Amino acid sequence: MPFLDRWDAGRRLAERLMSYKDKSPVILGLPRGGVVVAAEVAAALQAPLDLVLVRKIGVPVQPELAMGAVVDGGSPVIVRNEEVILMAGISEESFQEVCRRELAEIERRRQRYLQGRPPIPLAGRTVIVVDDGIATGSTTRAALRAVRKRGPGRLVLAVPVAPTEAVEAMRKEADEFICLEDYVAFGGVGQFYRDFRQTSDEDVIALLAGAPTGAAVS
Repeated sequence: MPFLDRWDAGRRLAERLMSYKDKSPVILGLPRGGVVVAAEVAAALQAPLDLVLVRKIGVPVQPELAMGAVVDGGSPVIVRNEEVILMAGISEESFQEVCRRELAEIERRRQRYLQGRPPIPLAGRTVIVVDDGIATGSTTRAALRAVRKRGPGRLVLAVPVAPTEAVEAMRKEADEFICLEDYVAFGGVGQFYRDFRQTSDEDVIALLAGAPTGAAVS
């Protein structure tokens, strides 16, 4: 297992991102586990930390199987996995029902995590989106497309681990993709961590409270 835990992964990822330290980047973590990795990156780069609130749209009878993902905002960004939708025989009504449920969960998390704190402006900034790993890529793709709509000057995706087959696809979604480890045989993100315990809401709140909320553009 290449990583001890998410903190270890974040420190190692930060080493690869140090060239961005003097470019006033904004770090965006994907809750919940990705925020731990992102917090380590933000601390090393002395950069503000914010969230991308994205949820997997899981197949109703097999929630871990992603048939898409949704990111909130003025106009929610929805990414569909048509192959999974077709394979699982999911109707449009069922897809939209799960989508509405996940949007409600996003709103719950927004209220709990951010407690009214406004999002950090991204227009013209270098933005680094961080997660603890990529599985199917649906949530990552949705997050990047939503962030792109906010007009960053440069969009970077940084993760500790991903399936080899996802690497090329992610390079098409971001201006730069940094991945420390990629594997052809990929069962799940957790298999590459010695400690992959669940990150709680309280953990996310504490990490955000201890990080800067903004920085001047140089």
